[in-house]
Amino acid sequence: MMVLAVLSGMLTGFALGIFGSGGGIVVVPALIYLLHLPPKEAIAMGLGIIAITAVISVVTHWRAANVDWRAAAIFGPIGMVGTYAGARVGAVVPASFQLGLFAVVMYMAAYRMLHKSAIAAVDADREIHIFLLIAAGAGVGLLAGVVGVGGGFLIVPALVLLASVPMKRAVGTSLAVVSLNSVSGFVGYMGTVPIHYALMGSFATVTVISSLTGAHFARRLHADTLRRAFAWSLVIAATYILAKSVI
Repeated sequence: MMVLAVLSGMLTGFALGIFGSGGGIVVVPALIYLLHLPPKEAIAMGLGIIAITAVISVVTHWRAANVDWRAAAIFGPIGMVGTYAGARVGAVVPASFQLGLFAVVMYMAAYRMLHKSAIAAVDADREIHIFLLIAAGAGVGLLAGVVGVGGGFLIVPALVLLASVPMKRAVGTSLAVVSLNSVSGFVGYMGTVPIHYALMGSFATVTVISSLTGAHFARRLHADTLRRAFAWSLVIAATYILAKSVI
């Protein structure tokens, strides 16, 4: 299994580095369908892997001054509460429900990627909507805990539209929030499902290293073409999950 973990981590990291997608969208299916872990274990471990990769990524954005800590301070703690609650719910609901919801999240992520330019031009001087931002943080956190995703593809538009964070800084800020949410969700699953720490650690290590290689290749390829290709691959993967594990 350790060899499969290394290979899966390489594929996952390479994809993350090229496409810049939220980790859970790639990690959880890899753990389920390549390593054949039970869904609940895969979701819990996926959150742990996302937490590790997000923390490392956010350091890079922080050094480049691409993190809005004020927005993260509002969104993050609320998201952590929501993610912990979602993890406790995810530990008891049927796995088929989690996978069905995960497939819906993948469809949403694909739509978001195909329509990425729709929020890129939002005016950064808009009023900050504190209460809506708090509600969004709680909602995204709850979803993240149930299905095992960081929720970055939802956090970015929320930060742009509700907190007036410029698009470039919203990406870095979302990683800070994702790291907090993922840690909280992982803690929420601890004690309720088995956690294979050696497997999780090796997967995360290889994923981080491979993501750097993927990012190197991404700079040489056309961004829009890559984004659309990955979006349609999410549609195919979500349909496969629904057909194999839900329907």
